[in-house]
Amino acid sequence: MTSKKTGYLLGAVAGAGVMAAAVAGAGMRLPSAHADQAHLIRASTAPIFAPPPGAPMSFADIFDRVSPAVVSINVTSRVETSALRKVPGFENFPFDLTPKGKGEGDDEAAPPQGGRGQPRLPTQQSAGSGFFISADGYIVTNNHVVENAETIKVVLKDETELEAVVVGRDEGTDLAVIKVKGGRTNFPFVNFENAGKPRVGDWVIAVGNPFGLGGTATAGIISAYGRDIGETFVDYIQIDAPINRGNSGGPTFDIYGRVIGVNTAIFSPSGGSVGIGFAIPAEIADKVTKQLISGGKIQRGYIGATIQNFTPDMAEAQGLGSQKGAIVSDLVPGGPSQRAGLLPGDVVVAINGASVKSSSELTREVAKGKAGDALRLEVIREGKHRTVEVRSGIRPSERDLASNDNTPGGAQRAPGDPATPHTSVLGMALGPIDEATRRRLNAPETLRGVLVESVDQASDAGQKGLRRGDVIVQAGGKPVTSAADVAAAVDSAKKAGRTGVLMGIFRQGRTTFLPLKVTG
Repeated sequence: MTSKKTGYLLGAVAGAGVMAAAVAGAGMRLPSAHADQAHLIRASTAPIFAPPPGAPMSFADIFDRVSPAVVSINVTSRVETSALRKVPGFENFPFDLTPKGKGEGDDEAAPPQGGRGQPRLPTQQSAGSGFFISADGYIVTNNHVVENAETIKVVLKDETELEAVVVGRDEGTDLAVIKVKGGRTNFPFVNFENAGKPRVGDWVIAVGNPFGLGGTATAGIISAYGRDIGETFVDYIQIDAPINRGNSGGPTFDIYGRVIGVNTAIFSPSGGSVGIGFAIPAEIADKVTKQLISGGKIQRGYIGATIQNFTPDMAEAQGLGSQKGAIVSDLVPGGPSQRAGLLPGDVVVAINGASVKSSSELTREVAKGKAGDALRLEVIREGKHRTVEVRSGIRPSERDLASNDNTPGGAQRAPGDPATPHTSVLGMALGPIDEATRRRLNAPETLRGVLVESVDQASDAGQKGLRRGDVIVQAGGKPVTSAADVAAAVDSAKKAGRTGVLMGIFRQGRTTFLPLKVTG
């Protein structure tokens, strides 16, 4: 199971457990228990209530109709190196395990090899869910269920086991398509609901493989649409039908037996169901899976810029009132945006005429483009509107993008390094950057800015997490190369009657924008 913020992905279930619960009839109390007495509570004594208008008396007919299309997915995969390094004794994996030469007094057999003198990684078992969308064996599931799979076994409702292979995966939406081997063309399947969608409050049924138990049905209602849980390309359906680990990739049905979503994540402080689950909407799943089947790969537009939400505090600090948008914090060297002249600190407010209110909206609009498409970005730079035309590239994989976000950096002064002169601004002691500092920060030679030598933790900068080793590269919408430039930006904000000044902060290979309060 992989955690994201406060949510949990639902695949990767190792093993299975069985739980039992005793439920008392409505309106009745269990009699006190005695060691020598057994008490029978007859179900017929419990009152029978009519369901609310519109609710079925039972979901049995719906389940009987759709459950043959739902499958359990058992995956064998290799443990990733990054996960193995967390195991005591494997911190330095991969090891140098080149076999010793004869005559060195070591007669023990060499360890199993995985090529280039390294041991073969151990395997792990996990489980998830999926469902047929065609009679010839195409199955929809989650990407995180099968992304590292070496072997995939699909278990049908009648317990038939079949082998399957990955057809295509999309990390951006966490969707994948697999196909059963063997050429069979009579599998029961279900359809996505694209014509209309249930309302909030309507009944839904989740079917899947929780905790490896096999086909399991739960019922609930749609709680909300358009939930943002931190994923770039999906706004989720929130449902309260109980879903748990192993439900990943299973379908959510409406009361007509049509697929309205693909179960993907839960909100849970414990890892178990608390009645808040999230499903990928059918219209997204349908579109993505069709592309995966036709080509095996999803390509999205890309402009090579790191962006973040342009918040009300940032807008106030820039004197832009209630302006919304996405602020450019970094550019990929040599990427489409840099070549087009986009600059860190630009606030993107529209793309190809469509307004942009957040970084997610900008990313999704850019993703709609194809390689070579012209994307017209309307930006605010130093208080003035202008248009920058960027030629779209192809978005790298989410794994590659994530690895670029983890560029190592550091900020500690090496022993014996002389102290640098500094000026205090907004509770920060600021000093110049030299070559030695750039090496310690693992920063590019082109980095220009002002080094944060120390931070008063009682200041707004300290409260917002600035720390020694951060580099201020922009202040008030302009590049800075000295503490005087930062102080001038603060003075300018005060004279303009603003309560804050927007700072561009470089840390660990990335730039992030942060509004800091200015004091009188």
